[in-house]
Amino acid sequence: MNVILYIVVGLLAGTLIGAFGIGGGTIMVPLLVLWFGLTQHQAQGTALAVILAPVFILAVMRYYAAGNVKVQMALFIACGFVVGALLGAHWIQGIPDATLKRAFGVFLILMGIRMAFWK
Repeated sequence: MNVILYIVVGLLAGTLIGAFGIGGGTIMVPLLVLWFGLTQHQAQGTALAVILAPVFILAVMRYYAAGNVKVQMALFIACGFVVGALLGAHWIQGIPDATLKRAFGVFLILMGIRMAFWK
C-alpha cells in the first residue's frame, strides 16, 4: 500500500475541489482508475467513502456491501483531501473569473479524453 501516494491524491483532489467547487468524483475517480488500477466501481465507491457525509452514507454502504470500497485507502486520501481543499480554496481567490472558467473547462476536457481513450 502506497500511503504517501494516497495522501497526494487526497491533496490534489482537495485542492482542485476547493479551487473549482466540483465534486470529488470528477477528480478522484479518474485518478483512482488511472494511477491505482481500481475498477470503475471500486473507484466510485472509494471516492464516495472519502467524502462521506450523511448524504452519501447509503451509497457508500451499498458499494461497501458489494466489496467495492477500499476503506484504508479512502481514509488516507481523506487526510490529504482536507488540507488540499483548504489550500485550493485559498489559492483560487486571486484567479480572474474568466481564467478560472477556461481552466475548469480544459481540465474536464483533458480528463474526459484521457478516461475515454486510454487504459
